[in-house]
Amino acid sequence: MGIKIVKPTSPGRRSATFDDFSDLTKIEPEKSLIFIKKSQAGRNNTGKITVRHQGGGVKRYIRQIDFFRDKFDIPGKVMSIEYDPNRGARISLVYYKDGAKRYIIMPVGLKVGDEILSSKKQIEIKVGNAMPIKFIPPGVQVYNIELEPGRGGKIARAAGNLVLVMGILGDNAQIKMPSSEIRLVNKECLATVGQVSNLDRNNIVIGRAGRQRLLGVRPTVRGTAMNPVDHPHGGGEGKQSIGLKHPKTKWGKPALGVKTRKSKKRSNRLIISRRKK
Repeated sequence: MGIKIVKPTSPGRRSATFDDFSDLTKIEPEKSLIFIKKSQAGRNNTGKITVRHQGGGVKRYIRQIDFFRDKFDIPGKVMSIEYDPNRGARISLVYYKDGAKRYIIMPVGLKVGDEILSSKKQIEIKVGNAMPIKFIPPGVQVYNIELEPGRGGKIARAAGNLVLVMGILGDNAQIKMPSSEIRLVNKECLATVGQVSNLDRNNIVIGRAGRQRLLGVRPTVRGTAMNPVDHPHGGGEGKQSIGLKHPKTKWGKPALGVKTRKSKKRSNRLIISRRKK
């Protein structure tokens, strides 16, 4: 991927940057692996807004991504590199020897024509190969890691993400997360070798409000700009601070930097070192 800068014909385009899509090899998605994305617009089944600041957005199709990588010991060939409007990473269409077609999250360095393999046994440490984390040496970069064996990859799926394998401790593997948190996962969990593609995505500048609306993001109004009836921070004449002991949400609960993780959460014992503040 490259970053494209356009002529500054307006204030919005002056600061905006765009993806040039130069790394794509195919434009149209595989029809058997897509379905239409229904707009929820942040509302529940009764029509009430339960998630604010969501709505609109352009029409798009969901690509069915294989997070499970459960085509064990069947070689697959990478046929294309494609864009997915639902995620920052690129995706690759893989044809398997048994005739199956699947999309996977593409790692850095994977090319059209490469062969990849997924197995529960020890196989070659090669970009795109998936295997239990117990077979991956310390210091190797991995992504799309399962939290529980057989449940599909949950960790490190966003553009540019990677996890470092640090070693095996009994029944668990010690890994360093993208957030710098160090934690344990079951050593039988599958992980894919490599780093998630599209490293330059963080360098894209949206530039104008209209592009955010195309992504389905609606405006966010500050609480201090509201009336007291609408928000605890509202009211008063002119600009002013919150004026409370601590910030609150629209519904009166503590906000802005408050820890929300439960102290008795079962997975706390698996976290060795917390993320850096």
